[in-house]
Amino acid sequence: MTVRILAAGDHFVRTSLLVDALRAELGDDPEIRTLDLPWPVEPYHPVAEVDEASGSEGELIEALAGVRVCVTQFAPLTERVLAACPDLELFAVGRGGPVNANVAAAARHGVTVTNTPGRNAVATAEHTVALILAAARRVPDTHGELRGGVWRGDYYQYDQVGLELNGATVGLVGYGAIGRRVAAILRGFGASVLVHDPYAAPEGDVESVELAELLARSQVVSLHARLTSENKGLIASAEIARMPRGSILVNCARGGLLDYDAACDALDSGHLFALALDVYPEEPLSPASRLLRTRGVVSTPHLAGASKQTAHNAARTVAADVARFLRGEPVANAVRP
Repeated sequence: MTVRILAAGDHFVRTSLLVDALRAELGDDPEIRTLDLPWPVEPYHPVAEVDEASGSEGELIEALAGVRVCVTQFAPLTERVLAACPDLELFAVGRGGPVNANVAAAARHGVTVTNTPGRNAVATAEHTVALILAAARRVPDTHGELRGGVWRGDYYQYDQVGLELNGATVGLVGYGAIGRRVAAILRGFGASVLVHDPYAAPEGDVESVELAELLARSQVVSLHARLTSENKGLIASAEIARMPRGSILVNCARGGLLDYDAACDALDSGHLFALALDVYPEEPLSPASRLLRTRGVVSTPHLAGASKQTAHNAARTVAADVARFLRGEPVANAVRP
């Protein structure tokens, strides 16, 4: 009996990448249907009870008719979709956190959900270090000013210059796949690395400490924790005040970890030297956002994980789990409710 698979790609993890990866694993036997979703040309959004999804329930239900396996990055797996698609058995999500899937409802309907942990770990780690360097050496500000005809030689004054990573202490809040790679890169620069993560054991040449100690000892603090109900607002005024004057705060994780007004206050007062960001309390940012007018903010629009390798990693990882599933083997990356 022919297995029907839906490859629901987008403009990043392209449908063609998913199809090629599935063919490499499965050959020509499965019938692969395709659906192109509009992300990121159109921002992801909530769909019914799931978040960060692309497309609609109706178009997914239509595409899933008679389909056993769906591979995607952002298609919305909702209670309504599950109820309307009784043939579906596997929903493979090509991202680290499958928030576009109602995992609990999927379990009730007998549908396995998988994800791709670590798919963008290298890209995000490299981007994090790029932001640290850009913030420490004032790259965005001086670039913009120089293009405007302003030569900022005054930045060579002692109280205006930034820090080197060699010999600096950098604190990482979160030590999963991304945090570990950031630590490895930083050690190559000659930095000392402190780690705070109650769920991960340190490995290599890093020191595990409590959060208060990490904040007090680090010239650079970088956030890499997954957002949960327990750590929402983890870094606020009191935590920033513990950091040494003139330090740098970086967030390439989730906007909910940080109190952005408190961070802007610390920049305005001179307590922080710079704030480097790839994630925000709302995305896209409002034109009225304080982050767009506070000096010392280095920002990118949630692009840390965006690399060609990330897209290929996602496609290969979901395809490998589809192959395991169809062979009757345990999948490698099942997501539990």
